[in-house]
Amino acid sequence: MVMTRAPHPLPPRPAPSQTSDPASSAPLWHALPPDATLEHLGSHARGLSAADAAARLLQHGENRLREAPPMPLWRRVLRQFDNLLIWVLLVAAAITVAIDHVVDAAVIVAVVLLNVTIGLVQEGKAERALAAIRRLLAPQAHVWRDGHLLALDAAHLVPGDVIQVNAGDNLPADVRWLSTHELQIDESALTGESVPVSKHPAAVAADAALGDRRSMGYAGTLATAGQGVGVVVATGMATEVGRIGQLLQDVAETSTPLVRQMAQMGRWITLAVLAAAALLFGFGWGVRGLPALDTFMAAVGLAVAAIPEGLPAIMTVTLAIGVQRMAQQRAIVRRLPAVETLGCVTVICSDKTGTLTRNEMTVQQVVLAEALIDVEGVGYAPTGALLRDGAPLQPGELWREAPTLLALAEGAALCNDAELLRAEDGHWQLAGDPTEGALLTLAMKAGLDPQRLALERPRTAVLPFESSRRYMATAHRRDDGSLEVWLKGAPERVLALCTHALDERGQSMALQQAAWEQRIQAQAALGRRVLAMARGTLPAGAALTHETLPADLALVGLVGIIDPPREEARAAIALCQGAGIRVTMITGDHALTAQAIARALGLRATDHVLTGADIEAFDEAALRRAVRHCDVFARAAPEHKLRLVRALQAHGEVVAMTGDGVNDAPALKAADVGVAMGQKGTEAAQRAAAMVLTDDNFATIARAVREGRTVYDNLRKVITFLLPINGGESVSLLVAVLLGLALPIAPVQILWVNMVSSIALAAVLAFEPTEADVMRRPPRPPKQPMLTPFVLWRIALVSALFAIGIFGVYRWALDNGHDHATAQTLAVNTLVAMEVFYLFSVRYLRAPSFTWAGVQGTPRVLLAVAGACALQALFTYTPFMHEWFGSAALSLPQLALCAAMGVAVLAVLELEKAVLRRWRLV
Repeated sequence: MVMTRAPHPLPPRPAPSQTSDPASSAPLWHALPPDATLEHLGSHARGLSAADAAARLLQHGENRLREAPPMPLWRRVLRQFDNLLIWVLLVAAAITVAIDHVVDAAVIVAVVLLNVTIGLVQEGKAERALAAIRRLLAPQAHVWRDGHLLALDAAHLVPGDVIQVNAGDNLPADVRWLSTHELQIDESALTGESVPVSKHPAAVAADAALGDRRSMGYAGTLATAGQGVGVVVATGMATEVGRIGQLLQDVAETSTPLVRQMAQMGRWITLAVLAAAALLFGFGWGVRGLPALDTFMAAVGLAVAAIPEGLPAIMTVTLAIGVQRMAQQRAIVRRLPAVETLGCVTVICSDKTGTLTRNEMTVQQVVLAEALIDVEGVGYAPTGALLRDGAPLQPGELWREAPTLLALAEGAALCNDAELLRAEDGHWQLAGDPTEGALLTLAMKAGLDPQRLALERPRTAVLPFESSRRYMATAHRRDDGSLEVWLKGAPERVLALCTHALDERGQSMALQQAAWEQRIQAQAALGRRVLAMARGTLPAGAALTHETLPADLALVGLVGIIDPPREEARAAIALCQGAGIRVTMITGDHALTAQAIARALGLRATDHVLTGADIEAFDEAALRRAVRHCDVFARAAPEHKLRLVRALQAHGEVVAMTGDGVNDAPALKAADVGVAMGQKGTEAAQRAAAMVLTDDNFATIARAVREGRTVYDNLRKVITFLLPINGGESVSLLVAVLLGLALPIAPVQILWVNMVSSIALAAVLAFEPTEADVMRRPPRPPKQPMLTPFVLWRIALVSALFAIGIFGVYRWALDNGHDHATAQTLAVNTLVAMEVFYLFSVRYLRAPSFTWAGVQGTPRVLLAVAGACALQALFTYTPFMHEWFGSAALSLPQLALCAAMGVAVLAVLELEKAVLRRWRLV
């Protein structure tokens, strides 16, 4: 009969002076012995009774993550209208209805609906990140209840339950290990560790970082080897993954610089249009005494002329083209504004494993008693030379040139449970532990065939790696019946088992303990994981056990292993730094490893590394000061990453954050641009991010930044193209009213130009190629408005030129006896001609356009010009257009006059560019 206890609530949080976790209401389980943990939880090594578990389930609730109620569709639709430019478009539609032009009103409404639909499709996906995290919780658990091991729904787990975990199981809750056997857990989704972590039941230090809590297991992580029995200490939202989910819910969506700038510009345009229309009506009716209806229609015409109806649609098109270009660069953008936000990123906070590094462990150096052997090549591909003093060793001659190195390579292949397989595409894939994969690769670089070697020296026994012993040993039969024993493991442990070492010729020599310890420290200082290899002999018929390990173990050498940096990441970091973008590394890995990788990658502020413990000790003000002078952050927990992002943003930085684990999701959501990994990233991270890299490569981020800057350049060209056109139309109407003259262009004709010719021409600017110096410029200030002084000057200048051209041609026609319809048609065609020539100028805001490339344009530019000309021919020469728009047919000399006005505008603007370049004003 199994003894059970009454339900026992979790103890309250200890006082600050006691051992406590400030983020939890429970003791620091990892620092308590197993018996004390069971006592705190009112549990037993054989689990709870069914009645006890049922009572606790009522107290603690089901082992599920809370789900935020989804936003209803009607609210999501209304949120799309929370945009001033959308309201400007709706006002424009209302105005066109007021002037009895229902078809054009329908066109504007269609533009609004297009923007709303795109917004609904692109936004809101990050809120489903919590649902992705929820699926990490295992659906089933093996639980001890009433003294029996049962398979139960994991939702019914409660604190105090004792569960059993085997290799391949996802942990269903946070557990304190009671006993383990060769248990290894892949915690990369939580901690960023690149290799599975060995677990044991012994208590660890109270201040141990999350990745160092070897006595704990966390919900959502995966058991990769061994077995374990643990007591559940937290379920549902109280788990580490639940806490991350809560962080994710608490993080508000960030507004991108583009959205803020476009909203600001929309407000300016709206205020300017309303003010100008009101002043025009007041002056015409109150001062000039014009009829109220005529003056009101003139004010309506001014409003129609000033509103850039096509701007939101073209902005969406420009961003969508950026999305398409980035997809070709293996970067999938999930939210349109993030495309442009990349262009003003000032800091990139990157994860290490798999993003800056290959996530493939590689032996970089072999340390022998009398030699250092450098190992070329990265990853699991067995290509790369073995270098002694810079000179390559011949694999087929190692038995003569470096017998001890050959012996170590044999041990690396024999004392190994991994397997390397070559895929059809030629890439090498690992089946097994990453560290053992690195050792197999070393053996193959030394010219060995691991499979053939295993047949020649068959394994007769194995002592698997145990975290308590920290070594693995295998025995292999020799021809004379004796056993060759190979042992690999933690260097200090292997060193303690050895009685001597091997010299360069493979002969026995004295074990110089201090010298080997210095070599171990030198490798660790380089951020390498160090393993030691030893060899010994057992007589025929002996059995290999921990107690019968050979007494004559010889230390053969050390191997220094690291997850090497990507070569393309190093170049991409240099490119980003040249573009004025700071790159920082935030990782869950150890400080020395992170520092070594950071230096190899060329990060700048690497002299000092901030750890999670350091971040925990800082208040917000101190952390903000610290992040200014450090580029490497190690052993970082989820809340640390979130605090780092916010600390950088507090300095006005535009932050891009990369990550792949569940632990990265809150920081990805809080960053201005969250970048998730597509290959090895969790779904939670991908849903929280604004962009997903399909190749998990930092270099892709640099290419995405380049595209983001291109998108911003093209957006600014679109705005610099459209606003002067609207400005010129508005000024010409304003002058007409002020002088008491008829309107040179009717409101309905203005709407035709704005919605047809202007949009067709402006849209091609979205396809403009990247300018040569785009990655040699510093990031633009995040608060810099879209309407910079230069853009405002260009708008004023071009508006004046357009107004002069429109009004001048209109007055010329009337003064030469042409009727009003002909004069207005001349004005409209002059406007379109000036737009066409201005398009060739605005493609290069600073550089001259009188070049062969500038004159040629691009195929899309020439196609758009041809389309605009065809539409104007329709406007000018078809009877039904005469009836709808009040236009009239023009002669060839009249068309030549329109074209001449366009050429004049281009010539003036080229002169303006030359002056500005000469005086270094652009």
